[in-house]
Amino acid sequence: MGLNNQVQRNPSFRFEIDNFSEKEAAIASQTFVSYGCEWYLYVYPKGNRQTDHLSLYLFDANPKSLESGLKRKTSFQFVLLSRSNKELYKSLVGPGWHTDKSKGWGYGKTLPLRKLQEKGFLEKDRLIVEVYISQVEVVDGEGRLVSENKETLDVNGFQVFASQATLARKIFTEHPDIAEDFKPKNQVVKTEYMNVLLNLIETLNKPSQNHSETELSNAHSELSELMEQGFKLDWLQSKLDEVSLKRKKADADVQQLGERVKNLELMNLDFKLDCLKTKLEDVSLERKKSDDADGSRVKEMEARIKNLEMVVSDLKVKLDKDEAKSFADDFELMEPVD
Repeated sequence: MGLNNQVQRNPSFRFEIDNFSEKEAAIASQTFVSYGCEWYLYVYPKGNRQTDHLSLYLFDANPKSLESGLKRKTSFQFVLLSRSNKELYKSLVGPGWHTDKSKGWGYGKTLPLRKLQEKGFLEKDRLIVEVYISQVEVVDGEGRLVSENKETLDVNGFQVFASQATLARKIFTEHPDIAEDFKPKNQVVKTEYMNVLLNLIETLNKPSQNHSETELSNAHSELSELMEQGFKLDWLQSKLDEVSLKRKKADADVQQLGERVKNLELMNLDFKLDCLKTKLEDVSLERKKSDDADGSRVKEMEARIKNLEMVVSDLKVKLDKDEAKSFADDFELMEPVD
């Protein structure tokens, strides 16, 4: 990768320095892992070699992991930020050539010290340093690629990948006697068992609800094998038992919740059936009342019709008599005319 001003989206490491104006001596960051290698930053708050600028460097935390004559070619970039993540400075993408004897690579002049000392320039006196590592390769003296990010590091007699070195060191710090009785002496076998142990620890550090039954079953088998080989892992056994118990409790809670949901569904169904039954009874009662009311109205109508029929009959009889009388009065015999 050539020199440019492009920055990847996420930093390889973020180093936050509080009370920056009070710092005098060089400040080293904690170790971090990027591209399978371990690194740390070195910040000179008052400049390196009496310069009037802040100085920044990227150091290889394990230069001895390189064989003599090999170089670790690195492309990296620094970005300085304020407390609110406002960009204050961005370096070019610089090439670093780390060897088994080299020190850090970086920039002796970044931000002028007078700028850093201006009132209000650093929000609440915090400076944030981000480093973006974009390429790491191991090359020989002629620049030919030898290997890429496959180095292993020695941690208490075990060869581990650089990406796992921090965790391995943490384990030996917290449990210094963990491998006192470890039986295998072959380095390849030791590495394989250490990889199993580190992967097991990473697995158990996941949230309990994310472990499957198969995963926990395999974890028990792996732990038994590691302890048979001499690892002292009572603390990890307790961790596994705790994770398994939490998983069982979570399963029981889920099962209990399922039963409660089922019971609620049945209760809801019974309630709906009762409501439906009550509704049906109400409808039947209303229908009966309606039928009774309709029956009364029909009988009433039938009586009124019958009365009307009787009145019509009487009127018809009377009308017939009146018509007969009128006809008799108007009728006369006329004599023929000659």
